[in-house]
Amino acid sequence: MRFNIMQSKNIVRKAIIPVAGFGTRFLPYTKSIPKEMLPIIDKPVVQFVVEEAISAGIEDIILVTGPNKRAIEDYFDYSYELEKRLIDFGKESLIPDINKPASLANFIYIRQKGPYGNAIPIKVAKKLVENEPFLVLWGDEFLLCDGKTRAQQVVEAYEKLKASVLCAFVSNDPEDTKKYAFVDGYEVEPGVWKVNRLIEKPGVGNAPTNIAIPSGYVLTPDIFPILDSQKPGLGGEYYLSEAIDQLAKSGVPVYAVIVEYKRYFDTGDKLKYMQAVIEMALHDPNIGENIREYIKTILK
Repeated sequence: MRFNIMQSKNIVRKAIIPVAGFGTRFLPYTKSIPKEMLPIIDKPVVQFVVEEAISAGIEDIILVTGPNKRAIEDYFDYSYELEKRLIDFGKESLIPDINKPASLANFIYIRQKGPYGNAIPIKVAKKLVENEPFLVLWGDEFLLCDGKTRAQQVVEAYEKLKASVLCAFVSNDPEDTKKYAFVDGYEVEPGVWKVNRLIEKPGVGNAPTNIAIPSGYVLTPDIFPILDSQKPGLGGEYYLSEAIDQLAKSGVPVYAVIVEYKRYFDTGDKLKYMQAVIEMALHDPNIGENIREYIKTILK
């Protein structure tokens, strides 16, 4: 069977995951250990993100790194010395577990170059993406879903709409207007909004709708000319949401899709990181019941 090159350009096969942040809210821990390597029981946060991407059929994971991020590369690699030690100590049964991260996908690493802002890692990965749609997930946050993952939901929406798709949720919390971008647009079908504008952190009373955009996008290559000419926004940062806003205003279709999820964890925040650890521990089949009983004892 002949491989259809044009058809392949419409398949989401690559994901960009920026992991170059300094993690200042977790200093001094993050002075030498990436915040994306914070453990959730026995897996780092970034593995949850990678596994989510894989669930949507992603084959190539592009990790945009920075200084002191070598631990991420080592984690998603094979350790033959460790394998030999495990064999020597009669612990061969652990080898599949330590090799699983490396076998998840094809990992590609590139250093972030340029000024500050979450648009920059997307820009520097341009040549790796080529002329294909791609998934974007942040390396320090993930969603707990009962059914399909966030990545699956936005990729499926892209396959239907053949346009850039943004993960969205309904928010009536005024504080969220200080954290997220909000959609100015209209609903074209239940749960799907056509984006006219995307307003980054509009502030209390200024959001045009209650449709908030956390993270998780499928973007088309149309975004790259805008990133190449983008000017800095608030505080001198280059915001991806502002580039997407320009894309929508240029007439290129952009949609926001309300995803179904149980919990959203921004592990770059201390409180939400601890919430993620506790909740995932409670769901763990091996220690969940013990954790639940322990929590009861300390709450007495």
